[in-house]
Formats: sequence, structure tokens, C-alpha cells
Amino acid sequence: MAGRHRLLLENARQLVLVCGRGEECLRREGAGGLAVLRDASLVVGLDGCIIAVGQADVIRHQFSGATFERIIDCSGKCVLPGLVDAHTHPVWAGDRVHEFAMKLAGASYMDIHEAGGGIHFTVEHTRKATEEELFTTFKHRLERMCRAGSTLVECKSGYGLNLDTELKMLRVIERAKQTMDIGISSTYCGAHSVPKGKTATEATDDIINNHLPKLKELKLSGEIHVDNIDVFCEKGVFDLESTRRILQAGKDIGLQINFHGDELHPMKSAELGAELGARAISHLEEVSDEGITAMARAKCAAVLLPTTAYMLRLKQPQARKMLEEGVIVALGSDFNPNAYCFSMPMVMHLACVNMKMSMNEALAAATINAAYALGKSDTHGSIEVGKQGDLVIINSSRWEHLIYQFGGHEALISYVIVKGKVIYQNEKCGTMSSY
Repeated sequence: MAGRHRLLLENARQLVLVCGRGEECLRREGAGGLAVLRDASLVVGLDGCIIAVGQADVIRHQFSGATFERIIDCSGKCVLPGLVDAHTHPVWAGDRVHEFAMKLAGASYMDIHEAGGGIHFTVEHTRKATEEELFTTFKHRLERMCRAGSTLVECKSGYGLNLDTELKMLRVIERAKQTMDIGISSTYCGAHSVPKGKTATEATDDIINNHLPKLKELKLSGEIHVDNIDVFCEKGVFDLESTRRILQAGKDIGLQINFHGDELHPMKSAELGAELGARAISHLEEVSDEGITAMARAKCAAVLLPTTAYMLRLKQPQARKMLEEGVIVALGSDFNPNAYCFSMPMVMHLACVNMKMSMNEALAAATINAAYALGKSDTHGSIEVGKQGDLVIINSSRWEHLIYQFGGHEALISYVIVKGKVIYQNEKCGTMSSY
């Protein structure tokens, strides 16, 4: 195939497709057996999408007359889809390292929250920060996520709790969408906590009557494009009925439902999400058996957050039961001041060790299923013709090293690629040819 193309990755020892038949997600046995090619190559076109995947000799012959903006020799290396982080809170000011010491001394999440710490501490500092200050720290955090292999990240607001600060956070996210290569799915999370001085009912009314109409107006004017709506459905925060009202109002203006549920107490969030047609629910440490069944039936993804259960010493989510019952299991880092982790490879490792997932299941959860949770599995999450050329190259002959080497991703990851463009190159790993 003659002509000019953006990228050729050739001679990969393993090319981990994840999906081989255009699946929108992987469930049950599908998540346990990933599609992998050996001694393979792929080509990304000038539009940033994958145009060919196959055995190295076949691709070499097929593109013998072609030219490429970039060629990378992947001999001895593995190529994987770019990782997808399905749950983060990356826009905030302030530092809560002091709360980590409190937790180690025995304070619970809600102990700190009720004492004015936690989310309220971050809200206070985020309200005071300028938009430029927030963007600078947010950009730095996204760059660190990228160096750990993430090419698509869900990013929430939620540390404003008033309209002005929530919009400030969403503008920061929108600016990153427009100016950075990493993919972003933006989430309005104005119902992350009940603001001081308001009841949950008053906060709910404010969101429905003021916040959401403004988001709709800004979407129509093209200023801010929000993808998802989130609520922290929890005892002492937003109850089930308030959560229902906010999520339904968000759905009515075209937002995907993707919310926090059943984390610290059983709230029947999973049942509610399945009823409302939620795309995904996060946490689920306290989900009921009925909720798991409902989520499987509704094809509502479970975004599990191993770092949160680890750092807060919570009961681990029932990943094995969810997988066996056919729930679409995804993973997220839950990066925030309370769970400070940028690394999806470390998240996958924790999912395997603490939640008893296999390495195949964890990679599926951090690629195609995480993309599904964001409504983007038609374009992201696997290496297939027609999908966006988001890729990670690791300096190992077996892909499992990305999970096995706990904390070892900085030395393993050679390249991170978005739309066929190298956005991170580890100068200490491998060589590259340019044409």
C-alpha cells in the first residue's frame, strides 16, 4: 500500500490487541483471554487511526512502497493499547498529606470529612486558586499519568461545590482537552459533597436549577463540553433520592451517568444506576448481590478503584463475583488528594493481588472496559483497525511485566503514543528511526 502514513511499529515480540473481533467490552471468559499477536507490526494513518495490524512480514510486504513520518523498531519489545484511567479527580489546590498521618493513626474517611477535612479542605483551597494555578498543576499531573502509560483519562470537577468554582474547574479541563495530546473525558461532579451552610436537598435543588442549565448553555455555545455527570451517593452526603434527581436531570441534558456508589455504606446505588441506564458506577465496595446482578443485566460498568480500598483500608470490591456474574469490570486510579496515585500499572498490580483478578482481566479492565465505562470503546481501548492509534511500547519481551513489576513502569515504558504521535519517549529505553 503506497502513500505516506504517520507511524510504523515493526517487529514487536508481542502486540497485545486486547480485542480481536470488535468487541465493545470483555466480560466473563472474554476478559480472561486477550488477543495477542507475536512478531507483529502495525501502521497508523495520517488521521491518527490504525489502518493495518498483522504479522511483520505481511505488513512489510503490504506497505513496501509506503513512506512513514516515523518508524519504531519494536524488536524484543511489547506493544499494548494506551491505558485508560476511568476515574480521577485531578483538578485541585491544597495538600492533604497531613490527613494521611491521621488515617494511619486510625481516623476514618468520614471522621476526617465530618471534622471539616477531606473534600471540604480541598474545596476551600480550590476556590481560592486562580484558573492559571489550577491549570499548571493539572497539566503536570496529566503529564505524569501519560508517562505511566495513560492515554485517555476521565477528569472530574467537584472541588468547587458552588457554580463559579465548578465552572472554573471545567474550563481548566476544557483547556487541557484543547491544548494537550492526552485524551480526556470530562465529568461534572458538583454533587461531590454537600456545601457548608446547605442541606443536601438545597444543594440538589441548586444543582438542578442553576448548575445544569448553565452547563447546557455553555455546551450549546461551544465553550465547555462535559461528557458525564457524577454524584457521591453516600450516607451523610447525597441520599438515594437526591442522587436520582441529579443523575436524571444530567441525563436529560445529554450527560452520561457515571457516579460514586456503595463505597462506605450499602446504598443500593448499583440498583439505582442500572435502573437509570448508568454507563458506569465507581467504588462498589459495599454493593449488594442484587446490585451486581442488576449491573450485569444492564451492561453498567463497575469502575473498581484498588488504590482507594488500599489507602483507606476498606473492604475490597468483589471483583471475582462481578466477573463471574458478567459485570463489565473496569479500573481507575481515583487520583485525588486522598489517594495520590498516577499509575495505572500499579492499579492493575493492586487489582491482581488484592482483588484476585488475573493479569489478563486487569489489562482488559484498564483498556477496553475502562473505555467502555467512558462511552469510548468504539475508538479506544484496543489495537484494531479503525481505532485511534493510542499505544504503549514497553521494553520487555512479555507484556505482563507492566503489571508484574510493581512500581517498575518508569524503566519499562519506552514510548507513549497518541493518535500515532509519540508524546513521551524514555531516552534510556531503545532506539528509534525517523524517515
